[in-house]
Amino acid sequence: MHYARKGVVTEEMAHVAARERVDAALVRDEVARGRLVVPANVHHTNLEPMGIGIALACKVNANIGNSAVTSDVEGELHKLKVAIKYGADTVMDLSTGGDIDRIRGAILQSSPVPIGTVPVYQVLKERKKVSDIREDDFIDMLEHQAEQGVDYFTIHAGVLSEYLPLVQHRITGIVSRGGSIMAQWMIENKKENPYFVHWDKVLEICARHDVTISAGDGLRPGCLADASDAAQFAELKTLGELTTRAWAKDVQVMIEGPGHVPFDQIEMNVKKEMELCHEAPFYVLGPLVTDIAPGYDHITSAIGATMAGTAGAAMLCYVTPKEHLGLPDENDVRAGLVAYKIAAHAADVARHRPGARDRDDALSRARYAFDWNEQFRLSLDPEMARSMHDETLPDEYFKSAEFCSMCGPKFCSMHINRAVEEFNKELEADRKAGKRTLGVFTP
Repeated sequence: MHYARKGVVTEEMAHVAARERVDAALVRDEVARGRLVVPANVHHTNLEPMGIGIALACKVNANIGNSAVTSDVEGELHKLKVAIKYGADTVMDLSTGGDIDRIRGAILQSSPVPIGTVPVYQVLKERKKVSDIREDDFIDMLEHQAEQGVDYFTIHAGVLSEYLPLVQHRITGIVSRGGSIMAQWMIENKKENPYFVHWDKVLEICARHDVTISAGDGLRPGCLADASDAAQFAELKTLGELTTRAWAKDVQVMIEGPGHVPFDQIEMNVKKEMELCHEAPFYVLGPLVTDIAPGYDHITSAIGATMAGTAGAAMLCYVTPKEHLGLPDENDVRAGLVAYKIAAHAADVARHRPGARDRDDALSRARYAFDWNEQFRLSLDPEMARSMHDETLPDEYFKSAEFCSMCGPKFCSMHINRAVEEFNKELEADRKAGKRTLGVFTP
């Protein structure tokens, strides 16, 4: 942001522009106004810079990380590999147990995509109880993780003591882990949120290491009944105020958005964020559009994510099938990512981004030509597409067959349509030859 405001296109901005096939000046101008962020900690040396903003393609984040119940560095590295393979634009390490430093260090060394964290998780892990956390611990952990190379922090600075009574009548209360930790700390210490009080210190650390702030929605709704309430929007207004203070110090900011929202309220939520947070990039979890499908929340949320992306959200945080049920494994990571790559792509098509539909059209042509291998190649999940086709027609001969097992050789509509093609060619030839017909068919 510092260089963008001086009119300079940095190497990172140029790289983002090349990846997105947009003009570098557009990236520079959007970064300067705060509507686009390039999360790139100066210590994350193997990073391939990417951009998050409404002027670019809609992005997808994948959450990984262990829990207090399971701790396995190799397992998290494998999930990182799967996440990158299926198109994660950024990855958040949400580890809450084991050797968090070792896990995060391994992830940073292996990741070419930006890595985000929620630093307060490690604060609680090390202090063991909220009551034992000192005020300085919150700020010291930011410095520690920034030095390690984390590209963006989720910081719940908008959870203020005056907002806590606003959640009293919610069904699910405060569902954000970070938000609940901050709330308990304020209650036990009878002090205001340390991140809010010491915001200038937060900004100094982020500016020095070039860490992007992901302003956490600690009071986000955890069910449809709690969506769009006074607590959620009070926090959002405060995040907007903190954003302007961050921009004054050349610190990049994106705003985290709600997780459970009825479908008809999603566009309103996106527009409200743009208004209150001055168009800082919106990074939404889902949103889930219904609460009745545990085990299928990658679907319930991808529906909402498509709407959010179409309305202007810049990045979608995936939800896996195991959301609300347990710690995701590699299969959950794959299912969640594919669902969200679909949602992000559908939003890009709906927003008429240049070239967004090119892949769809290419796959459609391959489908009509019965070029099965090209269909597989163009698929978001080529392995899944190929395996489903090969379940019933595995022989190589069927990779060029003009049918699949759904319709068989006699009932394939696209094969039958060849007759319509020939008919239209004859009509066109007649027209060019000057033959007149009163209708397609004449008595």
